Amino acid sequence: MRLTMMSDYALRVLLFAAAHPDRLVTIDETQEVYDVSRGHLMKIIGVLARAGILRSQRGRTGGFTLGLSPEQIRLGDVFRLTEPDFEMVECFAPTNACAITSFCRFPAIATEALSAFMAVMDRHTLADLIIQPQHFGAIVEALEERPSS
Repeated sequence: MRLTMMSDYALRVLLFAAAHPDRLVTIDETQEVYDVSRGHLMKIIGVLARAGILRSQRGRTGGFTLGLSPEQIRLGDVFRLTEPDFEMVECFAPTNACAITSFCRFPAIATEALSAFMAVMDRHTLADLIIQPQHFGAIVEALEERPSS
């Protein structure tokens, strides 16, 4: 199983907002820290804001901040929002054409594994992952020192 980039970036956005609870964070500074496209960030922030996980404010003085406390943001909920599906193999897809589906035992095992994964993610919150603000400065410095491609 592999999580999509949307889930990865969503966690990064939430971590950056959590590291700055006293102010609005901008897309520009988030983009600078993570070197991720502005379009991706806008899409992710929109999804998280519609769910109430982030609060966003438009305009010249706009930005975003957490809409809930870090302790209230379960990782499993973030993944349910940002993953399009959890179809690990063909038999989970609506267009399943696998010849052995009616006899195969793997779907039950995979479903059990996914349930276990989500149960662990539901036990953990953003508070378990918080990064201190000064560490983001080190991230930006490392990005600036990378050789240009």
